[in-house]
Amino acid sequence: MKFENLIISETATAKEALERLNDLADKTVSLFVADAEKKITGSLTDGDIRRGFLQELKVTDVVSKFMNRSFNFISGENISQEQLSHFKKNALRFVPQLDAQHRLVKVVDVSLLKAILPVDVVIMAGGRGERLKPLTDNTPKPLLEIGGKPIIERNIDRLASFGVKNFFLSVNYLAEQIEKYFGDGAAKNISMNYVHESNPLGTIGAAGTINDFKNEFVLVLNSDLLTNIDFEEFFLQFKNQNADFSIATIPYNVNVPYAILELSDKSQIMSLKEKPTYTYFANAGIYLVKKNLLQLIPQGKKFDATDLIELLIQENKKVVSFPILSYWLDIGNMDDYRRAQMDVLHLNF
Repeated sequence: MKFENLIISETATAKEALERLNDLADKTVSLFVADAEKKITGSLTDGDIRRGFLQELKVTDVVSKFMNRSFNFISGENISQEQLSHFKKNALRFVPQLDAQHRLVKVVDVSLLKAILPVDVVIMAGGRGERLKPLTDNTPKPLLEIGGKPIIERNIDRLASFGVKNFFLSVNYLAEQIEKYFGDGAAKNISMNYVHESNPLGTIGAAGTINDFKNEFVLVLNSDLLTNIDFEEFFLQFKNQNADFSIATIPYNVNVPYAILELSDKSQIMSLKEKPTYTYFANAGIYLVKKNLLQLIPQGKKFDATDLIELLIQENKKVVSFPILSYWLDIGNMDDYRRAQMDVLHLNF
């Protein structure tokens, strides 16, 4: 839908407005009313027009007599989580974003937004993908396609659907292909920045070189993950627990095919478990961290996320786990790549 079709002049008639609404594919949509100076002064639905008719307005009357002057709009560049919740509660779909002069900047389809998360994102995309040769001989691993879309783009699009705007890609191998593909991010209505690793900096080292984060929280993830993790739940648990660092984890069950004995120091049997199952939690390569803690990362040296985790634990920071109960796959080899091609056909992203 062209958003220009949602704009109607104050001097248009109710009949013209009804014709416009009838032509639109989505009958729940609003028109936005503009004055002679192109300032948005109200919204107009078929319900507003019906209410006008009940007040004895006529189909030839101008829409300024029917419109809702107390309409919903977005002021400035960003939507807050509170605004988004209000829009969804009131079943709004298209909401105008206005500048300081109340002129239209764009119309936001809020139905495409799952949340508005106040995080910046760092994606590690510099690896060579040796275990995926020959696919990675001429193509960087993050740009390998899963179901017709590059792996990394699936993660970026999912994060964008949670309202994330500010992205940093740590690149090295065939970096020019990744930069050409995403550019500055404008095509996706996001900001895309690049961190060039002349030497490998590990799984989180590049995040320590960034000085222009816009938010107080940073999400770091590997580029080769296929997952439909709920990033809003991940962030809310992090906030509710007042955590310093959160690790997304994968529950991993180990089935022991024997009876397991628990012994005392003197070899006395204290208990017996018949073929027990033990659950462990594996690192999923997705992290949330308070921005200021990234200052602990040494500059110019290889530094992994596990190094930072151990350092934070030593300093008695609150490091928590967030178990992923939905889909997750680390595409590390050809078997994983083939599995991902099948799984993506049946997943909801």
